Amino acid sequence: MSAPLARIRLAAVALAAAGVLFALYPGLRPWRDEATLRGAQEAMSSPWWVATHLFAMIGFILVPLALLAVRRVVDGTRAEPLALTAAVTAWIGAGLTLPYYGAEDFALHVLAAESTGGAPLDLLGLVEGIRYQPAAITTFGVGLILLGVGAVLAAVAIARSGVLPRLSGVLFAVGFATFLPQFFTPAAMRVGHGLLVAAGCVWLAATLWRAPSTATTPSTPTTTAPVAS
Repeated sequence: MSAPLARIRLAAVALAAAGVLFALYPGLRPWRDEATLRGAQEAMSSPWWVATHLFAMIGFILVPLALLAVRRVVDGTRAEPLALTAAVTAWIGAGLTLPYYGAEDFALHVLAAESTGGAPLDLLGLVEGIRYQPAAITTFGVGLILLGVGAVLAAVAIARSGVLPRLSGVLFAVGFATFLPQFFTPAAMRVGHGLLVAAGCVWLAATLWRAPSTATTPSTPTTTAPVAS
């Protein structure tokens, strides 16, 4: 197996793993009424709160790496510049999204645990302050929007490439384009969205795994011996 093909298949495995993690994130997340003190304490102090948010963070790291593999597969086609733009856009989006997830995961977990232990904390007020701090919520929103844009650009690049199946990026694009709106839906919808993202990631991962070897091997110009005159 050539080195480029091995890297593309490794990226495919990473993308499939990201899909599983995005499904586990809402699927195993402790769902409680976080508008109440008891609900917030039970949800945020749970070890599963930390684990599931960490699943999402790892997924956000893996996805842009996989989009670099998409760019590699479509290299030499008219879709290559768009695929590179998609990877860079998603990378920036992930970078802007992750700090918010870190605060949501680790900071809220510690505060909830302290509150449960009897510390005199205004847990609900602190949660609202952390979640809706202007810079934090802005970078989070912009980051998720950029991730969605990157996924859509990747789907368009795939459709234009003529190398990969035209529709193989569609579910992936829909899943990430709706990542921000799904936060405003009930728990059942969020679990369903996680499954949608997982399906999109796994479908695209399978497509990358089966990428034709001709798309991963750069053409080598042939040389001919000079003709004596």
